[in-house]
Amino acid sequence: MEKIAVGLDIGTTKIVAIVGKRNEFGKIEIIGMGKAPSLGVQRGVVTNIVQTVDSIQRATALAEEDAQLTINSVVVGIAGQHIRSLQHSDYITREDRESVIEEADLTRLTDNVHKLVMNPGEEIIHVLPQEYRVDGQGEIFEPRGMYGGRLEASFHIVVGQVTSIRNIARCVKSANLEVHDINLEPLASAEAVLSQEEKEAGVVLVDIGGGTTDVAIFKDGIIRHTAVIPFGGNMITNDIKEGCSIIEKQAELLKVRFGSAWPGENKDNEIVSIPGLRGHDPKEISLKTLSKIIHSRCVEIIEAVYSEIKAYGHDQPRKKLIAGIVLTGGGSQLKHIKQLVEYVTGMYTRIGYPNEHLAGQADGAELSSPIYATAVGLLMKGLESKIEFPMVTNPELESVYSPEFAPLGQAPAAAFAPTNGTNAAPIAPNPLNALSIDTPEEGESADTETNPTPELASKRPNFFESWVNRFVKFIDEE
Repeated sequence: MEKIAVGLDIGTTKIVAIVGKRNEFGKIEIIGMGKAPSLGVQRGVVTNIVQTVDSIQRATALAEEDAQLTINSVVVGIAGQHIRSLQHSDYITREDRESVIEEADLTRLTDNVHKLVMNPGEEIIHVLPQEYRVDGQGEIFEPRGMYGGRLEASFHIVVGQVTSIRNIARCVKSANLEVHDINLEPLASAEAVLSQEEKEAGVVLVDIGGGTTDVAIFKDGIIRHTAVIPFGGNMITNDIKEGCSIIEKQAELLKVRFGSAWPGENKDNEIVSIPGLRGHDPKEISLKTLSKIIHSRCVEIIEAVYSEIKAYGHDQPRKKLIAGIVLTGGGSQLKHIKQLVEYVTGMYTRIGYPNEHLAGQADGAELSSPIYATAVGLLMKGLESKIEFPMVTNPELESVYSPEFAPLGQAPAAAFAPTNGTNAAPIAPNPLNALSIDTPEEGESADTETNPTPELASKRPNFFESWVNRFVKFIDEE
């Protein structure tokens, strides 16, 4: 089968599952999508496992129905205010300095960083190499093939709380799925909406989600800084709800349909009428007042983002980050948010859409929305994954090739399942797994393995004959 991947975006407002593959032109073809409201997640952190599991099951069931495939494992995103990043340098000494540096040397260096002791309750999510030094020679981005005795590198390390990470894994596991891989959401979003040229020139990705705003800074094609700001679109909705004394559903509708981050465009006489609750008169709200509420919270979010940018770029981020700021996520669709970001930061800003990587299709207009940038990015991460465990199976093929009647030389589906944990390595297919041969018990003679008894030999099915007999029996019954 061609490689098919599944991205699962567990957000604060929605949970999205996307199934896709690459076509012959290298573009991503979406073959299934499912979306469900997220009821158990607050600011990117699971607060209700039962509700989150239910939402995951609903989203993946819709994706399975759309794709006509069974989803086994997913690439899941992780975010939340517990995420932090740090810089670290490490080195290894090679025994044979006259041999070339190989992948094994880079892996050993990365493994050293994974052994770092973090704060109590924290766990390393990503170790991202930035640049290498070989025998003191710096600014090396590809050390493989070089000669040297001392290999050192600077790393960008992403750290998160163990409890939050495991709660995500538990929810996926409870939804009868395996965790194929875990990725930081801003890195996934960057994969979907940023070009390599922007990463080289220097760019800031700002993903404004429902509960958090994720920031990722790239320069010279390398990730330089990541941060998660605990403010998002839901904070704006909550401000409208309290400022206008209306219910949350009405506040969200007001934000989406009439909201603007720039209050100067609204006139004082522009008013929208909100239906009152049972027995209450309709409520009239000035659009200028609405825009002022939205503007205040948006400025707070943008200033927090700009603080992260200045922490990396010091006093002249505009000169270091030539490509400016790319906004994505649901919050980027707020009217005039682009202009407000440019006004506050003084940096060029554009809206990031994931449609550059998507093949043309009927539902492409919906999937190219910034709302789905993270889900598309997670799908792309899954397609690039080197783990050879199939993420989906075809139920039609499963019904033909059942474990009892697997074709000779092909292991049954159970042989590909992980042995323990979500990240366990898959078992290598073994043709003998397809045969029902009993291994000798302790104390028995091993001759039974080389000279099977008639009873044991009878357990070796002729697969073609078995299939034909079943088919003939079915015809006779009809």
